[in-house]
Amino acid sequence: MEIGSGAGSGSQGLENDILTQLLLTRGVAPDDVARHAKPTMRAFLPDPSEFRDMDTAAERIAKAVTSGEQITIYGDYDVDGATSAALLVDLLRSLGVDAGYYIPDRLLEGYGPSGEALVKLAEDGSQLIVTVDCGAMAHEALGMARDAGVDVIVVDHHKCSHELPPTAALVNPNRLDENDLAAAHGHLAAVGVAFLLAIALVRTLRGQGFFKDRPEPDLMALLDLVSLGTVADVAALHGLNRAFVAQGLKVLARRERIGMAALIDASRLKRAPIASDLGFALGPRINAGGRIGESTLGVRLLTTDDPEEARAIAEQLSALNEERRAIEAEVQEAAEAQLDGQHNMAVQVLAGSGWHPGVIGIVAGRIKEKTGKPSIVIALDEADGTGKGSGRSISGVDLGAAIISAREEGLLVAGGGHAMAAGLTIAEGKLSAFTEFLDQRLARDVERARISQVMQLDLSVAPGGLTPDLVHTLEAAGPYGVGWPAPRIAVGPVRIVKADIVGKDHLRVIASGGDGRSFKAIAFRAAETEMAQTLIHRSKGRQFHLAGRVKIDDWGPRPAAELHLEDAAFAD
Repeated sequence: MEIGSGAGSGSQGLENDILTQLLLTRGVAPDDVARHAKPTMRAFLPDPSEFRDMDTAAERIAKAVTSGEQITIYGDYDVDGATSAALLVDLLRSLGVDAGYYIPDRLLEGYGPSGEALVKLAEDGSQLIVTVDCGAMAHEALGMARDAGVDVIVVDHHKCSHELPPTAALVNPNRLDENDLAAAHGHLAAVGVAFLLAIALVRTLRGQGFFKDRPEPDLMALLDLVSLGTVADVAALHGLNRAFVAQGLKVLARRERIGMAALIDASRLKRAPIASDLGFALGPRINAGGRIGESTLGVRLLTTDDPEEARAIAEQLSALNEERRAIEAEVQEAAEAQLDGQHNMAVQVLAGSGWHPGVIGIVAGRIKEKTGKPSIVIALDEADGTGKGSGRSISGVDLGAAIISAREEGLLVAGGGHAMAAGLTIAEGKLSAFTEFLDQRLARDVERARISQVMQLDLSVAPGGLTPDLVHTLEAAGPYGVGWPAPRIAVGPVRIVKADIVGKDHLRVIASGGDGRSFKAIAFRAAETEMAQTLIHRSKGRQFHLAGRVKIDDWGPRPAAELHLEDAAFAD
């Protein structure tokens, strides 16, 4: 589709045409365009009862609610875990239950339910424990809980093995024995699964007459938590997840949750959050508590009713996030120094003593972006040599399944995850064998995935077509994220008026077209790339097509469209 300088004129017909084409290119059937154009909960929400153990879990929690049992929510220390735990704590409070929560310390306890912690919670009076965002592979820990006489319900989304751990119920769309409808929701974050459980629980209590003399909780008000956890956990934004985020952003805009409002203010957002803010502004602050601070800070913030406490926690998380960035930069520099020795490997496995375990997941993501390969970063304990690792994958390569296989082969002490992210514990002496195992298992998948990584363009415009109206039209097909990428457009042909480096390593470009219109483009962390060097030093007398994603630049006297540059090609 070619759009000339008339694009962005505000024509409703043109806007509808662009929106329709975007949805069709993303695999939406022609007769399903309307549902996807405005994703609503009603249009995408499945019956929770389709999921194995969902009704069993709902009935067990309902029994605990009506009989006054002590309930504890056991969460993970990342954003998905914090939002999942906060969602269930908030829901149970609205049902008259003062549920407790337990978030393990990343450094002292590691990922997943600890048998010792579960037993201690039982000894302290918990009669029902619900784990969220963890537990699917915790066979030993859950066996200890069973032996201690406490019921545990697992709410998770990570890969499962054929043998399930002993639980009162295990709700996970990635169970290997799930039916097709439930398995089609395997892309949900744990907070999305927790929301489905919330629906099932309220429905069960309604059937028991629980709400005869009390109001039902407003489940839609929980979608601010669901949207934050979904985006921050890099869950694929298609189907139900798009509805979660689209509707959750509306709840966020109302600023009804005291802790969320404080988090938005601490992030210095002067407008209602958009989807990218959840991943780049709000999420990292919640994560900072679990990475380098106190693991409970996120849940405390998201469940508090005290504005002053919320403000103080949000400011503390912002300070921790700045500290995290500094630590991350040091680990990333050390990890990148090892890359030269692994350029032939399908998976980058980088390990170092003294690296902070709280930032290895972020660094793995940076290495993946830099190399285009799945990457695992491992922090080795200087005392005993045990390594804690975190991995990030590329589309088309199931890293979680490979990690589970490595564990089953005896190469890992522990490990699990999903297609795009995984965690592990490894003995230092197994590093070489583990690296070789991943190379042999994933080499073909990585090769196929990288060959297929061509830049898909949705639209081509002349510079005059790059307008705020065009940006708003494209945003109507959002929210965007993994699995539902923001549209990429090509602008050209253009000549480069100016190209230089701003900030630490960002490329800034001013480009002009034959239609007399000019625009600004920026490429983040691109100073050392071949593209940047070409546009800065070898662009004189040449014309280019520039490709990337368009955003609104509202720093000037009036909003303008700018291109977030990803690639450039000679036009002559």
